[in-house]
Amino acid sequence: MSSALLAPVIALVLWTHVMWLWMYATRIPAIQKQQLTLDPGIPPKELMNQLPAPVRWKADNYNHLFEAPTLFYATAIVLALLGDTTQTSLWLAWGYVALRVVHSIWQSLLNIIEVRFTLFLTSSIVLIVLGVRAAMLVF
Repeated sequence: MSSALLAPVIALVLWTHVMWLWMYATRIPAIQKQQLTLDPGIPPKELMNQLPAPVRWKADNYNHLFEAPTLFYATAIVLALLGDTTQTSLWLAWGYVALRVVHSIWQSLLNIIEVRFTLFLTSSIVLIVLGVRAAMLVF
């Protein structure tokens, strides 16, 4: 098994924790400032929609880190288990992580959708290429 491909996996896991911290570091003060009542009878989305958009953007991105990146985790782990030691796969994996970090920062600070979509699309293409590389080794 090649452990080099596990480094970008753990890097993205750690980045997800950074986003979790950033989300709560902005959400809790915003809730306190607006004196929101955390009523379990109000749907969470309805309650959070009362917060300013820049506060919600961090939570949106945190949720996004549990969508497409799950495919990245599976693919990178499969490549590692299959012993893929190529620089191409390693660069693609680190490229995916870098694109997701930039996507997170962009969405959390500016959230211009056209740029965010371009970052998402580019990271998706990288992920597809990694998936094809894994498929070529499996099949």
